[in-house]
Amino acid sequence: MRQFFIRKNLPILATAAVLVLLFGTFSLLFPNFLSLRVIANLFTNNAHVGVIAVGMTFVILSGGIDLSVGSVLGFTTIFVATLINHEVPPVVAIGLALVVGSAFGAGMGAVIQVYQLPPFLVTLAGMFLARGLAFVVSAQSLEIKHGFYGAVIDFGIPLTEQVTLRATSGIFVAVFLAALCLAHFSRFGRNVYAIGGNASSALLMGLPVARTRIWIYTLSGFCAALGGIVFTFQTQSGNATNGLGLELDAIAAVVIGGTLLSGGVGYVAGTMMGVLIYGTILTAISFHGQLDSSWQRIAIGGLLLVFIVIQRLLTRAPAFGRSN
Repeated sequence: MRQFFIRKNLPILATAAVLVLLFGTFSLLFPNFLSLRVIANLFTNNAHVGVIAVGMTFVILSGGIDLSVGSVLGFTTIFVATLINHEVPPVVAIGLALVVGSAFGAGMGAVIQVYQLPPFLVTLAGMFLARGLAFVVSAQSLEIKHGFYGAVIDFGIPLTEQVTLRATSGIFVAVFLAALCLAHFSRFGRNVYAIGGNASSALLMGLPVARTRIWIYTLSGFCAALGGIVFTFQTQSGNATNGLGLELDAIAAVVIGGTLLSGGVGYVAGTMMGVLIYGTILTAISFHGQLDSSWQRIAIGGLLLVFIVIQRLLTRAPAFGRSN
């Protein structure tokens, strides 16, 4: 039993070890790296990636994939910016963006379920559709100037006299905690794990496979739109080109966090650590000052390959179970 527990949880244990090792190494290499300011900035600067990765976790847990999230983020930023520039109240614009993102995800989920199409192909089409719609809304970058945005940007929870946890970080943490409860302490979460473990068996058990799958992609669309809203607070602008390649970053964070690409095994907490690893590498490159962002891609790619190999070894092991 102990060996089974260790084997099942090896991916998330490996993720935790990598996070500690990276942060500890960079703390030794760079003065002031080990500080509350850097830790707070990890949450602030990567909040949009984290929110999207949370939604992606449910998709991958179910055995699916969503390639549209980066494009939905880009569409959301330009959609919200355009509405606000046309004097629509920001709260209304944000609400509409969340509805549109959720509906977009639900539509893809319905197509996947009803026509039994591969999620890769459906969401790939969704990626091109959302990006095209973003350019239809506006091909130019739009600045967001509104008192509401200024108030949200200025808002923060003081941790010390010099360090403040920003509103975007609060959104990320709130989404993470809500997802943690949803995944591990709700009927919906149990259904997601069951579908990822074996969708046919879940159907024979009488679980609502069709409804759950549509809700999974609805949740992913919602998180992608919310990530876009968070990004507008970070940049105070909207641009149809925002989020290019972000779907790959989100998938990498989820996989590095220990969620199996085949579905059925994984933890939301692992995704949080995957996002922090992503942010730690980017922060270290910034501290170094002489390396460009391509080194982040190299490091993330290397880690992703290692974790995929670990997953492959685990799924081939006879004692490894995929039930939650």
